[in-house]
Amino acid sequence: MREHEIGPLPGIALPPDGLTQFRNECERLGSTCAEALRLEDVPREVASYLASKQLEPRVVLWHELASLDWAGAGIAIDDRPANGTDRVGVTGCFCAIAETGTVLLLSLPSRPKATALLPETHICIVSKMRLLDTMEEAFARIRNEVGEPPRATYFVSGPSRTADIEQTIVVGAHGPYRVHVVLVP
Repeated sequence: MREHEIGPLPGIALPPDGLTQFRNECERLGSTCAEALRLEDVPREVASYLASKQLEPRVVLWHELASLDWAGAGIAIDDRPANGTDRVGVTGCFCAIAETGTVLLLSLPSRPKATALLPETHICIVSKMRLLDTMEEAFARIRNEVGEPPRATYFVSGPSRTADIEQTIVVGAHGPYRVHVVLVP
């Protein structure tokens, strides 16, 4: 266990372009994906997304994102953990995984998981520099950068869904029913 032996990897080869793989997997899972040229452009991209979905331009977000120019993009922000009345939550992530179109978030007091899980819409900002090919690489990065993993790690692979009742797919049953990824350099 101390050596963290890597188990068998998928028998298929991943495409050489992890970004394309990530985008394709996001689409397959029902997430949408956009790009901002700079981190400072994220509020405008979020405003565009909210307008396209006819959502109110108000978000709850992680404190580390509050310094972006949200007001300049016409978005009101709540710099606090989400509650049951919030409609849109904006977070960052620890890393993203191209193989599965997944964003990986770590639970920390400064990065409340409620902001990703309670609102109907989760918008996640992903640095392309933190886009990894496989889950095994993500676990290795956690060990290398964080050491002991935090109490909870959570993987977001598209909108929440279940088929618990009469095998009918219900989107948004246990979390957001919209996931939008904003890629930044």
